Amino acid sequence: MLPRRLFLRTLATAAVAPFTALHAAPSASVRIVVEGRGPWGKASPGDIGRVAESAAGELWKWCPQTRMDGIRIYRRPDFPQTDFGRGIDGRIAIGLAVEHQRWSQFAFQFAHEFCHALAQHSAVGIRGWHEPRHANLWLEESLCETASLFALRRMSESWRTRPPYRNWRDFAPHHAAYAAERLAERRHQLPEGRSFRAWFAENENSMRANHALREKNVIVARELLPLFEAAPENWEAIPYLNHGPRVRGRLLREKIADWQAAAPHAHRAFIARLGALLGV
Repeated sequence: MLPRRLFLRTLATAAVAPFTALHAAPSASVRIVVEGRGPWGKASPGDIGRVAESAAGELWKWCPQTRMDGIRIYRRPDFPQTDFGRGIDGRIAIGLAVEHQRWSQFAFQFAHEFCHALAQHSAVGIRGWHEPRHANLWLEESLCETASLFALRRMSESWRTRPPYRNWRDFAPHHAAYAAERLAERRHQLPEGRSFRAWFAENENSMRANHALREKNVIVARELLPLFEAAPENWEAIPYLNHGPRVRGRLLREKIADWQAAAPHAHRAFIARLGALLGV
């Protein structure tokens, strides 16, 4: 039997095909502040901020044309959340439900919420429709799950050579292992012998009724992940996700068409490929 650490490293590379190394143009860092000392256990706000900057940076560097206000991170006791409203300082408020020095969990949660911030709070995204519940909200949730997996797998590479602190370099493999463990859970995999297309046809209605069926969001995300790892510049399509008619029950094919029409031409072929994967 493989030792646990070696097993997880193997999963990190085998669960989803490895990405091709690409390099983005430099981009200004996301402006992040972290509230307080007490609620985070043994983790300091400064260190949390560095992890959040690293996680967000793996997405943000592919969004050179996107503009977004600063972010304030606060502690939640229940679940992570990107607030619809802003604080009096005008910052985007993101709550994280993790404490102590669980850096991969911090990165996972923050990358997910940062993706929501791109879709809802960026200069382009804020002009879209953000009804708290609509039939295709599961798509945004699945994209944000994809963002978490993407960021962790990229951080496992970037921290080998450019960690936030030099003594954190040895933590790099843990990010890939965290993503691999999530993908390896049986509930996050397709039933044996079932194609994704067949599974999706059976499960789309339940996701339209409840956007936060996490096990189903992950199954969708593992299909989307190779698309973004092969063409990460398309993270800049996320701010256009919620543009289109304000209709709660819009069909998926209509949702994809709205997104494609709103996005810059450079991202439209990618959105079409994503739609085709979902049977549109």
